[in-house]
Amino acid sequence: MRAVIAEDSVLLRVGLVKVLEAVGYEVVAAVGDAEALLAAVEEHAPDVVVTDVRMPPGLTDEGVRAALMIRRQWPEVAVLLLSQYVEERYAADLLAGNTSGVGYLLKERVANVDEFVEALQRVAEGGTALDPEVVAQLLIRRHSDPLERLTPRERDVLALMAQGHSNTAIAGALIISDSAVAKHINSIFTKLDLPPADATHRRVLAVLRFLEVE
Repeated sequence: MRAVIAEDSVLLRVGLVKVLEAVGYEVVAAVGDAEALLAAVEEHAPDVVVTDVRMPPGLTDEGVRAALMIRRQWPEVAVLLLSQYVEERYAADLLAGNTSGVGYLLKERVANVDEFVEALQRVAEGGTALDPEVVAQLLIRRHSDPLERLTPRERDVLALMAQGHSNTAIAGALIISDSAVAKHINSIFTKLDLPPADATHRRVLAVLRFLEVE
C-alpha cells in the first residue's frame, strides 16, 4: 500500500511515517499543508491518504476541503481524517458522497498503534472507520424517527456498524453470537424501512440514516 501523510505537526508527521512504514506501507510523501497534499496525491497516486482536519495556512478546515477534493477527483484513493476534537460536521461531509474507503479518527487514537493500524487498513481496503466518540455524539444528538423504533441493543449494533466493524467484530464487542448480530441487523433494516437489496448497500444506507447524511 502506498500512502501520503499530511500533518502540520512535524513530530506527529514523523511518528505517522514510522508507524506506517513499520507495518508495511510505502510512504511516498509526507507534507505539512493542504496544497502540498493535493500535489502529492496528483504526483504519486497513493492508495490511501492520512490527513489532519486543520491545516495551514488558516488552520480551520483546509484538510477536510482537500480530502473532499481528493474524493471527487481521485475516488479510488482512500482517505483517513485525523482530528484533535470531535467535529461531527466534518465526518458528515466526508460521508455525504461515496462511503467506501473513508475514515475519521481522533488523534488520541493514534497512540494505540494496533487500533490505529486496524482502522487504517480497513479504510485502505475500502471500508469505513469512524471514531467511537464521533458515533457516540451523533447517537446522543439523534431523537427523530425512524431510529426511535430501534431497541437499545439494535442501537448498539448500528453504532458499531457506523464505526465500520464487521459482524464478527460486533459480536465480539457485544459478547453475542454472529447469528444474533445478523438478526439484529435484519431487524434494523426492517425498522429503518430499507427494502431487500444488496446486503452491503443496505448496510451503508443504515449507517447513512444513522449519520443523517442521506
